[in-house]
Amino acid sequence: MFSSHLSWISKLLLLILVVGILSSCSQSPKTFLGIKYLDFPEEKHLLAQVIELDTALFRYPFRIRIERDKAIVMDLHSSDYYGHLFQYPSFQYLSSFGRRGDSPTEMLSMENFRLYNHELWTLDANKSELTRLDFSSSGDSLFREETVTLDEDILRPLDFAIYNDTTFVIPDYSGESRFLKVNCKGKLIEKIGAIPTANEKALQEARPALAQAWRSFLDYNSRNGVLAAVTQLGEVVEIYNLKDRTHVIRIGEHDEPEFKVSDGYGIPTGIMGFSDVQVTDSAIYAVFHGTSFKEIARQSGKLPDGGKYIYVFSLKGEPMCKYVLDHYIYGIWVDEATKTIMATNVNSDQPIVKFSFGSV
Repeated sequence: MFSSHLSWISKLLLLILVVGILSSCSQSPKTFLGIKYLDFPEEKHLLAQVIELDTALFRYPFRIRIERDKAIVMDLHSSDYYGHLFQYPSFQYLSSFGRRGDSPTEMLSMENFRLYNHELWTLDANKSELTRLDFSSSGDSLFREETVTLDEDILRPLDFAIYNDTTFVIPDYSGESRFLKVNCKGKLIEKIGAIPTANEKALQEARPALAQAWRSFLDYNSRNGVLAAVTQLGEVVEIYNLKDRTHVIRIGEHDEPEFKVSDGYGIPTGIMGFSDVQVTDSAIYAVFHGTSFKEIARQSGKLPDGGKYIYVFSLKGEPMCKYVLDHYIYGIWVDEATKTIMATNVNSDQPIVKFSFGSV
């Protein structure tokens, strides 16, 4: 088992990514620029099947993606390699990639990775680079093909999605817009949306700080044109249809991200919200925590790390189903064809779990 101390340290490291550069304003939202949701028409309890791995690789298994007969798991706080390739569904270990280090071919961090056209893209925020990797002819390893350096005026990117063959979508942490479209050379080509906050003062006076508080995880489905973003703090779900240019904002009972400033540091005052999201062909699935920072501080690392809920929304943002889980998880991969959810669990030496679900 991982120690609770490691879990607590990992949680703090995640929070530093969110609030480390907040510099001004406190937030206490009262009204919203979106549609409230309070409950789901259906609630189901899911039991996990723990996948037994024959090798110990992970310090903080954060993301999981599956394509055909391969599964890839990302380790957010790895000391050696950030990515690990497995056979699927057996989860036999094949190889690792994304070696940690400061040489030109190594990575200082990995925030996320995406599979697209049978290739893999990774994001290194510390180097401000996107890297494309391809599978070997045998399919049991990944090798580096190209690296794209992002423009200097794109503030520290903490997530990305692939829009098409030549374009990426990246959150805008300047606060000037919500997202940026960036071309395959790393150049900014379009700004999308705005932070949907009710805090007009922060929007006018402290946009970069506000943008960091609104850090969101995102996913894009090119088949239906839906881009979904879920806030790491608070409980806000945004759905952008990039084909018809519609935008839906859904806000849960925990409201928009909250923070205050103490001794020059931004301190979250609300809850840990979402930690992953996937847009399938028919729905949006998001991992939700809902744990208050007061409780996190009071428990001093004794709480399990992760979310115990998966919220399911329609592609237009209507709440559909809430899954209540028997394990705490961070990242998910959903296969609607087989009614399967694979997830990562940072609290165990066996970090991969499987849930089976019915129609929602």
